[in-house]
Amino acid sequence: MTTVPQPGRQAALPGQPGAPALIDLRHVSKRFGGVQALSDVAFDVAPGEVLCLAGENGCGKSTLIKIISGVYRPEPGAKMLFDGRPVDGLTPAMARAMGIQVIWQDLALFPEMTVAENIAFEGNLGGGPRLVHYGAMRERATQILSRLGVDIPLEQPVKRLSIARRQLVAIARALVADARLVFMDEPTASLSRAETDALLSIVRRLSAQGIAVVFVSHRLAEVLDVCSRVTVLRDGRLVGTYRTRGMTQTRLTELMTGRNFDACVHAPVARSGTPVLAVEGLSRQGEYRGIDLSIMPGEIVGLTGRLGAGRTELALTLFGMNRPDRGRILMDGRPLALRSNRDAIAAGIAYVSEDRLSLGLVQPQPIGDNIVVSVLDKVLDRLGLLSAPRRRALVDHWIGRLRVKIGHPQDPVSTLSGGNQQRIVLAKWLATGPRLLILDSPTVGVDVGARAGIFEIVRELAAEGMAILLISDEIPEVYFNADRILHMRDGAIIGQYVPNETRMDDIEEAVHA
Repeated sequence: MTTVPQPGRQAALPGQPGAPALIDLRHVSKRFGGVQALSDVAFDVAPGEVLCLAGENGCGKSTLIKIISGVYRPEPGAKMLFDGRPVDGLTPAMARAMGIQVIWQDLALFPEMTVAENIAFEGNLGGGPRLVHYGAMRERATQILSRLGVDIPLEQPVKRLSIARRQLVAIARALVADARLVFMDEPTASLSRAETDALLSIVRRLSAQGIAVVFVSHRLAEVLDVCSRVTVLRDGRLVGTYRTRGMTQTRLTELMTGRNFDACVHAPVARSGTPVLAVEGLSRQGEYRGIDLSIMPGEIVGLTGRLGAGRTELALTLFGMNRPDRGRILMDGRPLALRSNRDAIAAGIAYVSEDRLSLGLVQPQPIGDNIVVSVLDKVLDRLGLLSAPRRRALVDHWIGRLRVKIGHPQDPVSTLSGGNQQRIVLAKWLATGPRLLILDSPTVGVDVGARAGIFEIVRELAAEGMAILLISDEIPEVYFNADRILHMRDGAIIGQYVPNETRMDDIEEAVHA
């Protein structure tokens, strides 16, 4: 039976007697086969509130969002109030009519369509065939973008926009649908600091207009900055809902994981001899210029800077994907000519891309196949055929070595959490036996607990003598994990820092100046 919301008494928010809740859920549980995804969870958010839904990957955040947006039905016994009125039998269409919108991390935009067409898309659904009024569409899109205080060319195809501007188009589309509650799933994962600040300003603008925003993010500094409360889930259960005033990143991390993480600066070890990698005067027109750097055996060198500084372009050159115009690359003191990534792999270089979903993994393929794809020659028998025992031994070794949590090696890699997917990417490249490991933003979309596990592995690899180039725009990542930090801006390295001799605040100020 489906119950349409009827006028009634509004629910109260915890800690605010009599204050109205826009949505109030109690006793929400959800089971998928033998897996208990949610167990007796409570959740509420007030009109105009910015609330964070926090927890490690796999804790139940997405399941809860899909229940609130009508995609999943909760187990019997769940209670839901919207504007104080009971709701039963919620469907996606009902949720949209009530003003519940979800902006997923992939944004679900149509890249070939224009900005105006994407914003107006949902308003043109249903009602049978009819002519599209492009004038009215553009006028409505202009009104919504003006409401957000942004200016985006309406005729521009979305595929030509930056990620930050695509986010704004997705938000505008939600507002066209008269959104009252907007879920934002990892909205800043691919944004620079300046772009993130602009998006958080938009979130505050939505809040001032009475729209409730539920923010899902692994960037805890942003959570504490923009949200008034945080609801924490762990293993499908509610840990609690807390005021962000007075909350620290360390305490929030403990709540999310149930563990203590002691962040400390690692004192660099004095090293001598020949660098594993040396770069001299490396330049490529329009991307980077005059790059000099070296990495010793067992050293972790951090490379940071704003997005667009040329970090990834430099990494791709070191992996043989782009040829430099000038300069040279040396491995173990010998000049290296890289014509392709095959040459780089043969020279002992591995590259973990920042985009694991499309470049790092083949999502529908089994976990085991993703590990062995880069070293097929190692799992062939004398006849040149795939050896099942060799394949199994290699897969089992790296799953155990990197402590990957899986069901079965034949399961699609898409079934794993973000942190475990990233470990599979690491396994794929470590299987090649590299001397130099390039990590390009290795924790994008990975929760805080999984991040700690990944960096623990990285430090173990360095202790074994591997040279590591760690690229990240998150200063704490390089500060607490690198021996030296290089600051890149506009294609050039303009500064070098040693963490135990420099305050993190000083590095952040220099990078974001």
